[in-house]
Amino acid sequence: MADVPMYVISENASSERRITPSWSIDTFKTKLEPITGIPPSAQRLSLKSSKAAESVPLEAADEERTFLNSFPLAAYGEIHVADTRPAGMRVNFNDTSGVERYVMPEEEYSKKTDSVLAWKKAQKLGRFDPNAPDQEQARLAALEQEIEQRGIAVGRRCRVGGEDTRRGVVQYVGEVGEIPNGAGPWIGVHLDEPVGKNDGSIAGKRYWGAESAMKHGVFVRPERVEVGDFPAMDDLEDMEEI
Repeated sequence: MADVPMYVISENASSERRITPSWSIDTFKTKLEPITGIPPSAQRLSLKSSKAAESVPLEAADEERTFLNSFPLAAYGEIHVADTRPAGMRVNFNDTSGVERYVMPEEEYSKKTDSVLAWKKAQKLGRFDPNAPDQEQARLAALEQEIEQRGIAVGRRCRVGGEDTRRGVVQYVGEVGEIPNGAGPWIGVHLDEPVGKNDGSIAGKRYWGAESAMKHGVFVRPERVEVGDFPAMDDLEDMEEI
């Protein structure tokens, strides 16, 4: 019989394999060990020919003389390999915490000609764009202009993201060095309700208020802030008297 393409599935692996029907179960288990990491003596095999079919145990009293062609092998069926060892004796192949990670030195990486860095250099992208400094200055100038046009200033009432549930008071306007890649002015808002991201501080640096367990603070770009007549909402305003 010709080889049969099937899926071999175990706890740590799943792959398509070509199965030779003339193999004995014993031989098959030996071939499965480097694929699944499960020793032959701890393997419990089952065969599923289709999604609707029930699993058939792939086992025999004499596995050295029982061949796979004794079972209903079907193209692209599934062979499930269970590990009968106690959990403490199994190897967790998904745990990479003990694997030493290789990090290429920056100097060596910069010399490579087939890297993303080399491609960016060739295409003059990002920091390799000769116009990048001018574009960054233009971006920062646009942010400053937007703050002025929107009338954003400390003490002004506002809402964030166009949401009435996120009303508050502007408490800070300026740079926030603790935000990665966050060059340019940010707007710090103390929200009326504790639905923010912080208490007015970032990475240990306080921008307004006192330390609090309640998260009323949020830092956003100017385009997300709308100043105006946004008084604190009264949750009881629409309730009828009883």
